Amino acid sequence: MNARERMLGRLRAAAPAPSPAGAMRELDARIAAHYDGPRPDAAALVDGLENALRGSRADVWRATAAEWPAQLAARLAQHGVKRLLLDPSRAEGAALHGALEGGIEALPFNGPLEGWKGELFNTVDAGFTMARSGIAATGTLILEPDAGTPRTVSLVPPLHVALVYADTLHATLHDAARDERWRDGMPTNLVLVSGPSKTSDIQQTLAFGAHGPRWMWVIIVTGEQP
Repeated sequence: MNARERMLGRLRAAAPAPSPAGAMRELDARIAAHYDGPRPDAAALVDGLENALRGSRADVWRATAAEWPAQLAARLAQHGVKRLLLDPSRAEGAALHGALEGGIEALPFNGPLEGWKGELFNTVDAGFTMARSGIAATGTLILEPDAGTPRTVSLVPPLHVALVYADTLHATLHDAARDERWRDGMPTNLVLVSGPSKTSDIQQTLAFGAHGPRWMWVIIVTGEQP
């Protein structure tokens, strides 16, 4: 046995490696200790999310579960939206569909992207999504894409409209991961959205919509979920 092997042997014997589960518990405890302190109340979470989203140039408003479909339908018509992606199988999608004015066509995402990519990129004006939850500190919405509302709905149309319930908000990303127990089965695909698409790659001039939606609207639904 050479000197290197003897040294490594002594180190291993003196400080056995912790188990992976123990290491994760220790890391979780250290992160939790960092964020320990008074938690914002529900009103503060809504205020924080709204202010942070507005700082990212999103259009944000609050509404009750009974109010938002008509309010959103009117705004979509005023914005000139003609074709809107939404999932009618969800209660929120069905509610919005029923409130739309006659000049707006509601489209379900019900086929492979390859089959209608040209139509999607060239003729769809807006996409409607439901947020799983939100992060107040950064003005971030957590989306969980599925077959009815894939990532494309929030990434391709020039206007992204998102609905989030006030009682799903978290103070920080750490709170979201802990309270939703991502470690017990994190979704395979989460999308974090913190405003419309923006870039300053060209001549360091801030531009919106170069790599995704140019506009983002967020409705924060207050009161109890239906």
